[in-house]
Amino acid sequence: MVIEVTFKGNRREFFEWPFEDAPAARTAVVVEAERGEDLGRVHSTGERALVRKAGTTHGKASPDPLRKAIRAATGEEITRAAHLRDEEVNVRTRAIEKVRTLGLDLKVSDTEWQWDKKRLTVYFTAEERVDFRQLVRQLEGLFGTRVHMWHIGVRDEAKRVDGVGRCGRQMCSASWLPELVPVKSSVAKDQHLSTLNPAQISGVCGRLMCCLRYEHEFYVQQRKRFPKEGKIVTTSLGEEKVASLDIFRETVTLRVPGGDSRVVPLDQLRQEMGGTWVAPTPEPEDSSEDEERAVALPPRPQQRRPPESRPESQRPPQRQPEQQGRPQQGRPQPPPQRPPQRGAQPSPPQAAPNQGAVPGTESAVPADAQTSRRRRRGRRGGRRGGRGPGGPPNASPGGDAGQPTSE
Repeated sequence: MVIEVTFKGNRREFFEWPFEDAPAARTAVVVEAERGEDLGRVHSTGERALVRKAGTTHGKASPDPLRKAIRAATGEEITRAAHLRDEEVNVRTRAIEKVRTLGLDLKVSDTEWQWDKKRLTVYFTAEERVDFRQLVRQLEGLFGTRVHMWHIGVRDEAKRVDGVGRCGRQMCSASWLPELVPVKSSVAKDQHLSTLNPAQISGVCGRLMCCLRYEHEFYVQQRKRFPKEGKIVTTSLGEEKVASLDIFRETVTLRVPGGDSRVVPLDQLRQEMGGTWVAPTPEPEDSSEDEERAVALPPRPQQRRPPESRPESQRPPQRQPEQQGRPQQGRPQPPPQRPPQRGAQPSPPQAAPNQGAVPGTESAVPADAQTSRRRRRGRRGGRRGGRGPGGPPNASPGGDAGQPTSE
């Protein structure tokens, strides 16, 4: 048989009961501990204990196989456990003094002696990691036993300390709540609770109250039957804006553009809208948010249009065809004009640089570039043929080397 045993600070664990008769609730029993023996009281037995083991956090994390319950506690053993509870107050005070002496950034929440005093557990809360090795050594030397430091959260601290909530009843985490689940701020917003002052919806632990989750599913399902607040609906009076909703009275407050408002039951609103109802769809984001997002993002690069699609005033100037041959620095300058010698035939006019190709040729090389080529070719041929430094054989005597000649 499986039994659930509770200890100090609402700490609960599951054990095997090796006897035939099940113990009664609140019976003190001695059970096996990690190091030695401990004393607790029975919380549930049998099928109820199996259900809680499958649905509670401490039940899912319980070891398999379970440790065993040794026996029912005697009167003397119960009195000894009560003396340990009184002694734990002094132990907690001395532990806090050691923490202040060492300057550690932690808060000692509670201390708990094991029933056989072979182990001392110190429960504390801290926002960051704390090196408490020196503290453990000092506490072990002070109390002469093994000290175990246990880091817990603020909700677990409220569960151990226990108290009365805002409703005037015992805290749910310390009385019946099987598992501590985090509560988000969106739960309060769905219930139209003010989040401007978190103290109004926070519990003793400083976090949002656990009871906010109890009715959250009801609010979500009920709001699906109503139009969304701020939406424009078309009724028998024209276009009206949904001002507010009352899911308990099942009424909708509508407001016309002139400023007048009226309260309409949900069934009447459906009839005015044609008897059909479509579940509200999420509206697009506000344009102001889009503008802020656009400012935060870098500007998109502008796509260039082809020159043919631009107006003539915006078209770039056309480039001249590139010259073939050896690249030159800048535009080639025409050679200086020499006075013609006697008996020399007048040379044809020279074409302006970059004005086109030489007539009679298919290449686009300017005339001055072709002339320089021929002049270099003629010089090389003269050297090969053993001629003097006169010039190419097909050049006119006394003619300008920079002028084109006929071949």
